[in-house]
Amino acid sequence: MSAAAELPSPGPRDDRLADVGRLVVRCPDRPGIVAVLSGLMADVGANIIDSQQHSSDPVGGTFTLRLEFFLDGLAARRHQLEGALALLAQQWQFTWRLTEAAHRQRVAVFVSKTDHVLQELLYRVRAGDLRAEVAAVVSNHPDLEPVARAAGVPFHHVPVTPETKAEAEARALELIGDVDLVVLARYMQIVSADFCSRFPERLINIHHSFLPAFVGANPYRAAHDRGVKLIGATAHYVTPQLDAGPIIEQEVARVDHRASVGDMRRIGRYVERQVLAQAVTWHVEDRVIVDGERTIVFA
Repeated sequence: MSAAAELPSPGPRDDRLADVGRLVVRCPDRPGIVAVLSGLMADVGANIIDSQQHSSDPVGGTFTLRLEFFLDGLAARRHQLEGALALLAQQWQFTWRLTEAAHRQRVAVFVSKTDHVLQELLYRVRAGDLRAEVAAVVSNHPDLEPVARAAGVPFHHVPVTPETKAEAEARALELIGDVDLVVLARYMQIVSADFCSRFPERLINIHHSFLPAFVGANPYRAAHDRGVKLIGATAHYVTPQLDAGPIIEQEVARVDHRASVGDMRRIGRYVERQVLAQAVTWHVEDRVIVDGERTIVFA
């Protein structure tokens, strides 16, 4: 999590958040790290407005901290702050990420035929609840082009077959360009390991909670027939191991014997919308830190 490798590309600024910065730090846990970082903020004239921290184990564990701070003239003084952080990082053996809250991350959304998750993301961006820019929508089907066009977002139809998968992924990467985050919003294709490697900890997927018990094309029918009582969804970072990446957010809704297959699908759509939108929101606000096979989420 070095600053040089993980700084997001500058996007449109949000003046409401001008001069607000975010600092995420991870290091071996030992006394004094909070005092040192707080002292650094005081030395440069920054006012800490939010602070959250977590220790995996107070003896020999890993310490993670997220700070939000206000620093007048942050953009102009960022280089000074980065220099001070780099010096401290050597002394305290920490990795760090510094971002400016006013910059909106550029997001590419991959979809297939269902629109509920895409619609939720577009709505939250438009309403100002999700501070990001949907830079492109990519789909292996043409069905959702009207949805993207209505939102003023470029739509790219990239058909995928088993024989053309590699070429399709290369074309999609060319079309989305330099984005900060890729979201698989019910994109019914398994992306390759090479595709995953291009977006480490920056590729988010959503799937229903019936895996691995109910697989196949009609999991809601199978779940209904078995009398399932909970419907849920999981949003996670994508890794080469299918549906096994670090989990960001999950939610469930209860159903009973009165729920039809259609009812269960409707409830499932609702839960998926909420879970993925929340995961993306936390990600773009620098609230999610990957810790091995799991995540720390400073919600």
